[in-house]
Amino acid sequence: MAQESDWLGTKDAAAHLGMTLRSLYRFIDEGDLPAYKFGRVIRMKREDIDSFIESCRIQPGQLEHLYPPLKGTDGDGDTDGDGDTEL
Repeated sequence: MAQESDWLGTKDAAAHLGMTLRSLYRFIDEGDLPAYKFGRVIRMKREDIDSFIESCRIQPGQLEHLYPPLKGTDGDGDTDGDGDTEL
């Protein structure tokens, strides 16, 4: 049987995720975060929030587009443009 602590309201869920209520509602509305409406109250299961957190995990190599190539290279580590990298 579900305990009271297994459910979070929107304010607590937003605080747990470190985001605004507006962002939380956007994730719910876009279907990224499951939520349940009981009358006028919206609740989320703690396990759904934890699954959402894991689905947002950044894998190695996903952020390469955010940092520029090293100075003196053309982006692939090749310093002289001949296609191979010298050590």
